[in-house]
Amino acid sequence: MNIVDSTKVTVPVPLNDPELEQIAMTTLLIGRLLMESGARAEVVHEDCSIVAHGFGADHVDLRSGYASVDITVSRGASTITRTMEVGPHGVDHRLSHALRDLVRRIQQANLTPSEALAKATGLRSDTPHFAPWLVALTSGIACAAFGRLLGLDWPAFLPVAAAGAIGQAVRQVMLRRLVNVFVIAACVALLSSSLAGLGASRAGSATVNVAMVASVLMLVPGVPAFNAQSDIMEGHPTLGTARGICVIMLLTFIAIGVLLAQVLLGVQP
Repeated sequence: MNIVDSTKVTVPVPLNDPELEQIAMTTLLIGRLLMESGARAEVVHEDCSIVAHGFGADHVDLRSGYASVDITVSRGASTITRTMEVGPHGVDHRLSHALRDLVRRIQQANLTPSEALAKATGLRSDTPHFAPWLVALTSGIACAAFGRLLGLDWPAFLPVAAAGAIGQAVRQVMLRRLVNVFVIAACVALLSSSLAGLGASRAGSATVNVAMVASVLMLVPGVPAFNAQSDIMEGHPTLGTARGICVIMLLTFIAIGVLLAQVLLGVQP
């Protein structure tokens, strides 16, 4: 009679490809930065696959979550799995384009894994950004312009532009200090809508309600909302649902800020 040893353990294949670690970490870093800059899940998966295969990987599996990304990379008999935390999700099209340019260079075999890792690590600080005052000013003008589309009258235009600019400036300061994004949304909505309401009423506007709403339009998470819908439709329901819930939470806190401002100013909703 043959006796089978049930305690026998299969020994895993030892890692004999040191370069695989750099391939996995470089791919993960690019994927994380893409998510933090506002890329859809499909874009993240596609670019990460291009990067890993560009470095010579035979097989790539990526799982993108809202707070982390996991990757398994194989080459020959060697396999490695790594995880990396994802920071706050934002919108940075310049960084996103710079990352996709880096992906194309890797695809063309112009970079080694160590070179690509070094470039990706410094990409966030090396990517130029507009001056904060310019961002605040244009955000305020955009709020007033959208307000005109919503029926805002001309006397309220400048108060809304000023309130939106001030709110955006305060938002930038709070973001740099790592304040919770939902707290930022409520505080900025309260500040901007209060300033817009006061300014519009002093200017003799007949559309104070519209002015208060228009002054917080820079807070509306348009790109995250689009990404949430796209992720669910493209087969990434877990990430899409998480993004959708964050969008709902942001809109809720924005509404709370505006409603508090209306109560303080005695404006009927």
